[in-house]
Amino acid sequence: MQFRRSDLADLSAFLEIARRRSFRKAGVELGISASALSHALRGLEERLGVRLLNRTSRSVTLTAAGEALQQAIQAPFDEIAQGLDVINRFRDAPMGRVRINIPTEAAIYLVGPVMAEFLKRYPDVEIEISVSNRMIDVIDSGFDAGIRYGGTVPEDMVAQRVSPDVRWLVVGSSDYFERHGVPQSPEDLLAHQCVRIRIGDDSIYRWEFERGEERAEINAPGALIVDQIEVGLAAVRQGAGLFYVAEPAVRDALADGALQAVLQDWAPVGPGFHIYYSSRRQVPAALRLFIDLVRELRPLG
Repeated sequence: MQFRRSDLADLSAFLEIARRRSFRKAGVELGISASALSHALRGLEERLGVRLLNRTSRSVTLTAAGEALQQAIQAPFDEIAQGLDVINRFRDAPMGRVRINIPTEAAIYLVGPVMAEFLKRYPDVEIEISVSNRMIDVIDSGFDAGIRYGGTVPEDMVAQRVSPDVRWLVVGSSDYFERHGVPQSPEDLLAHQCVRIRIGDDSIYRWEFERGEERAEINAPGALIVDQIEVGLAAVRQGAGLFYVAEPAVRDALADGALQAVLQDWAPVGPGFHIYYSSRRQVPAALRLFIDLVRELRPLG
């Protein structure tokens, strides 16, 4: 078939719809209405003579033809985007866009503190930060990179360290310890009230401890389960129980006495934050600038 100039825009729109599985979300990303996207996609399907998407009121899925088209054109479109990004080398001021998926702790203690300086240095770069503790496929979800603790980075990704290793502590309020006593060993936690945390793979985290060659893993008991550390810490400050948390998140609370750490001789040290991205794509210039700035400013030391 003859290739039309409008086909390029419509194919790009199709890829965004296929990635998002939603006309509304794709429209937000592309800056056009869902109805305009639907009209463009319908026109593309008519010109190609095949249905690319199955549409219902609740979902959008790819047909077999749609899956085949996505696989055939995704790589060439990625190469075009990478080629355009190369132009940044010839600009006085970098331009572009970068999207990063990060957990709450990274947002508060690693990324937030560098944002003002990043925007000051690179005013023409648009950076989008999506905060979620859920483990997702960052590439399939349309992100350029993700940030996670080193031990949870997917193995097929390129990872770069952006913070020191992290010490993990058990903390509680003085009021809690007055009422329930202080645990002397990890096993003592089984008799305490604990605030448990649901992690990115949807499991309840088992608290890990080490002292020399000794190792312990505790399924901490407790009626409160959270998936955001700030919620857990707010409850713990009011005496709700004990919490297992990265030291940077409670550094100020420990310093001013709002919280106390226990079992410190059992406190393990784990890999710090790493930023990761696909090994099959060229790293966008804006992402390289972001990584370099985090390493320069070192908000977590």
